[in-house]
Amino acid sequence: MLIIPAIDLKDGQCVRLRQGLMEDSTVFGDSPVNFAKQWVDQGCRRLHLVDLNGAFAGEPINGEVVTEIAQAFPKLPIQIGGGIRSGEIIEKYLQAGVNYVIIGTKAVKEPEFVTEMCKQFPGHIIVGLDAKNGLVATDGWAEVSEIKATDLAKRFEADGVESIVYTDIARDGMMQGVNVEATVAMAQASSIPVIASGGITNMDDIRGLKAQAHHGICGAITGRAIYEGTLDVKEAQAYCDK
Repeated sequence: MLIIPAIDLKDGQCVRLRQGLMEDSTVFGDSPVNFAKQWVDQGCRRLHLVDLNGAFAGEPINGEVVTEIAQAFPKLPIQIGGGIRSGEIIEKYLQAGVNYVIIGTKAVKEPEFVTEMCKQFPGHIIVGLDAKNGLVATDGWAEVSEIKATDLAKRFEADGVESIVYTDIARDGMMQGVNVEATVAMAQASSIPVIASGGITNMDDIRGLKAQAHHGICGAITGRAIYEGTLDVKEAQAYCDK
């Protein structure tokens, strides 16, 4: 199981939101590349980047910063989400050195887009499913649909999706612990590996997820916890490697 540090980009800065609310953000620094270096130095083996402005705008806004990080760490696998709504955008990111692109809103509204992109860019497509009470939310979490996240996961099973990033919105950025039960349900819903996201606060959360990893949980994204020091990337990864 991989520990995947998150770098959320808003107006070129590294921030964290609470429950996806743009107006409730904490700025951690104005050099995302330095934060990337910090996590790389602590032994992370993948980075999770989010273009928050892009998620709301529906197109990349912080693309330059993403490219900068990818070029600074050419051997580090990087995944990016936020505003990815076309094949051209995906191609640009992959050419910039990003390894995986996360399709979120468009995966819910046009599932066939995921099928197409998996054919066009095999091995590079991750689906981001963000749920509130089990129902999928879109457009930077501003809209909640009537679609069950687990049903949507099944829909993508045959497409060749690399993994699903599953976020429990109620827990995200709140430092209240990860929703292990919902993450396991998502992992059991299909054969696609699941990356847990939202609420990871300390080693208890990592232990809880690791104990259920055999269901298909392949990673855990952590943001606020590593910035506020309640979780140590190196220690968490060492535990997962045991």
